Amino acid sequence: MTSKSQASLEAFELDVLPGTEFELGGTTGSAGRSTATNSTAHVHIHGELAEEEDVEESSQTTEGLRNESTLAPVDTGFSAMAFLVAAFVVEVLVWSFPFSYGIFLTFYLEDPRFASQPKSGTLLPLAGTLSSGVIYCTGPVIYPLLARFPQHRRLCLWIGGLLCSISLLAASYVTKVTAIVALQGVLYGIGGSMLYAPCIAFLSEWFVKRRGLANGIIFMGSAAGGLVLPFVLPPLLRAHGPSVTLRIFSIAIFVALLPTLPFIKPRLPVSKSRGPRRPAGRRAWFKDWTWWTLLLCNTVVGFGWFVPQLWLPTFAGALNLSSSSASTALAVLNGASALGPLILGFLSDRFSPWLLGVLTCVFASAATFVFWGVVGNVAPGLMVFGMAFGLLGGGWSTLWSGFLRIIAKDDPALATLLYGFLMLSRGLGNVLCSPITTTLSSFSGPTVSQTMYGVRAKSGYDVADGRFEKLIVYVGSCFAGAAIVGLAGWGGEKVRKVTTG
Repeated sequence: MTSKSQASLEAFELDVLPGTEFELGGTTGSAGRSTATNSTAHVHIHGELAEEEDVEESSQTTEGLRNESTLAPVDTGFSAMAFLVAAFVVEVLVWSFPFSYGIFLTFYLEDPRFASQPKSGTLLPLAGTLSSGVIYCTGPVIYPLLARFPQHRRLCLWIGGLLCSISLLAASYVTKVTAIVALQGVLYGIGGSMLYAPCIAFLSEWFVKRRGLANGIIFMGSAAGGLVLPFVLPPLLRAHGPSVTLRIFSIAIFVALLPTLPFIKPRLPVSKSRGPRRPAGRRAWFKDWTWWTLLLCNTVVGFGWFVPQLWLPTFAGALNLSSSSASTALAVLNGASALGPLILGFLSDRFSPWLLGVLTCVFASAATFVFWGVVGNVAPGLMVFGMAFGLLGGGWSTLWSGFLRIIAKDDPALATLLYGFLMLSRGLGNVLCSPITTTLSSFSGPTVSQTMYGVRAKSGYDVADGRFEKLIVYVGSCFAGAAIVGLAGWGGEKVRKVTTG
């Protein structure tokens, strides 16, 4: 094989990475023709077999270069921006409904048809946990499958959208609590997972240099939906009841997805979306300490993040705040959570994700202990806590793209695979949040201030006779522990950069 032919093949192999551009002796066509000509001249000396081999490889190279010229640009252009907007819409539709299930739960428990059934008080809350928990915990199944069979990603997208709509429509016609759990909980979660996963898989193809910012914009969707729905659902539920409201949202999801899903498509051909053929590199992540440090840190953050979302309205009620003030406190948290991903996504394209992760965890821990624990006994303190906690902790998952860029390099299939495990580890906190915090909040005893000073001080720790004290300490400790793990990861990254030169 000639040296020029070899160079062409090497360039083609590099080209499987999203966003990789190169030039080989002028224009694409002239490079291919030059390679073919030189290869043919060389093989006449070495025999007929070498000639056939070189000409075939040169033609494949030329064809690959021509295909590359037809691909849409990364990080910019109409197709990339259309994908970004469409993925934002999917984020809103998939996540905001499970995160607002608590509003449905209130009306379910007030309806005698559901509240009178055995174990309704235990089963009905489970539907909300499962609707989001299934999306998280099916990650290690669906993301590897999409990485293995990328040709089915768009089919998966459409099936997931139909399941989300059908699950809510079917749930509107049932009266059994177990059916509510199966349809509005499990089936919706499966549909949401199938709808959401292809968006994440396509993201690494459309965005390279601005991937962190794109991640942040998409992840704003869940918080934006969580900000709006608490003000939309109660009037609908009061006017029409849960059944009709579910039908309205079922139709709304279907109508919103019809013009949206055509823009969620791959940038690369299926052959390239598998990533470079480096089997050994694909297995290297399993022995990479960076990956396991990230997984541990991500799990600890997940165990702390979901607690305020679940308990803030109850805490506001214990302060004797009005229902509107309680809704405002949750809205402030969700609103700040929409800004957090955008800010951290922008920064993650410029700074180490480990550094950003450590800083956000440290400040989120401090905000919990100070604004919720010390001054959380008054409404302004609680609002400040919601704003600070949402702004700092809400953008953590946006950093995933920065971490995976280090571990998976630019292999989109490997990045998709690892994303599924990050979803699972975060989902563990989502699923186990309710039983853990219910146990912690049931304790009522001496408060921190009593232990330290011998008198009862007015603080967030003292609310409801200290009912929420352990819960506040638990959240702050989770983020402090995550900061320590992240600090180890950041230090290790620095050492590796020095040793590798």
